[in-house]
Amino acid sequence: MRTAADTRFLVNETLALFSRLQTVRSFSLSTPMVLAAAVSAPAQAAINAHLAHVAFDLRRKLLAFVGWLRSPESQRLSAAKTQARYVLLKLRFNNLLDQVDIFADVLGQRSEHGTGTWVAGLDVLAEDALTLPGGYYTPPPLICFLERGHGAAIRRARTRLPGGDLSPVGVIQIPRERMIGSGIASSLIHEVGHQGSELLDLTSSIRAAIEQVIADGAKENALPWQLLSRWLNEILSDCWALGHLGITATYGLLSVVSLPSYFVFRIGTDGPHPFPWIRMKISIALGAKMFPHPQWAALSQQWEDLYPPTDLGADKQDLIHRLEAVLPVFADLVLSHRPASLKGQRVADIFPLAERQPAQLQALYDTWQQHPYLREHAAPSLVFAVVGQAKADGRLSTNDEVRVLSHLLERWALNRARTYGTAPALAAPPPTPAPTSTFTLKPRTHAPRIKH
Repeated sequence: MRTAADTRFLVNETLALFSRLQTVRSFSLSTPMVLAAAVSAPAQAAINAHLAHVAFDLRRKLLAFVGWLRSPESQRLSAAKTQARYVLLKLRFNNLLDQVDIFADVLGQRSEHGTGTWVAGLDVLAEDALTLPGGYYTPPPLICFLERGHGAAIRRARTRLPGGDLSPVGVIQIPRERMIGSGIASSLIHEVGHQGSELLDLTSSIRAAIEQVIADGAKENALPWQLLSRWLNEILSDCWALGHLGITATYGLLSVVSLPSYFVFRIGTDGPHPFPWIRMKISIALGAKMFPHPQWAALSQQWEDLYPPTDLGADKQDLIHRLEAVLPVFADLVLSHRPASLKGQRVADIFPLAERQPAQLQALYDTWQQHPYLREHAAPSLVFAVVGQAKADGRLSTNDEVRVLSHLLERWALNRARTYGTAPALAAPPPTPAPTSTFTLKPRTHAPRIKH
């Protein structure tokens, strides 16, 4: 039996939730940033429309619950069962706050002087790397932010947020320590590759092709193929970066996996990532197929000089040799694969391989040295590929690399702001019986929860 005191308590607690919900404001009303540092208009509209929808639905449920508590019908339920209903609404409210925090972390960083426009420039790079000719999918909005730590990560668009709602945008976390250099593009486009591969369903399609290879005759040497299949999701993301950046992607990866030898040769067979030593070799094998050039053999030798495998135990050396032996065939399988999502095209065909060949990148660098304004009109991923190739060739100093990329990140951010003109009009939330609630929270000092 529920007493009047029980009902009064639950009504007060529910109305308190409703009042706190009214303090959550629109990011467009609260987040300070220069226009060039803003996220794209589609991303901003998607985030605000999503949060407005969730909040409106919660407001409606809270008011309906209060009305139900005051009705004779609710008296049939015990205090415990009524409390259980209230708790579900409270959990939903906390889910909303978690979602707001995820986006507040990203948007709040845009107010940092200099950093905000650089990150907005990274947004443009990410969008460039996700947009493919051929209309294979509609790319979702992407937004980037910088975080402490060594690795990058992505919360893909259309994956679950706290509470089960689908994220309206992809959120890419980039290590702050990599700003600014050509290696930042390797990490960023790797994460973009997770989104692109998922949209094209590449992992499951190529994994089925690997299983067929094993069934057709590789049973006696199945372990290397099984491991490559297990690591495929990460490999395809590395491939995505390679397809846009050439050797810049692999040098960026080298920076990421430059760890103490124990970790470089720590062979785990149950995780999604290849162990660092073989991951570099896989990247080199894919790069050599896409962009034939002696530089790949030189980089492979350099990697072995940095981390010689000759001191390993016999079992590890044997597994490494077996994996290396199948890499050329594996690279051919991946790049020549024709999944249904590509409508008859090969995986290699979705990347701009012709204009990213080493000779083309070197020629562009020479041209841009004479006419620097031309690079401001090139695709961002092409710019990073050219700059990274020049650095790999020893023709560009680190100081000049930072100067050029800092300028261009700001330029891309400013150009996008000019395209939109002013802050976009956002979708208004549906009518509500209470004063309009909008969205803001102070950015947290810790990172949003990001996962693949």
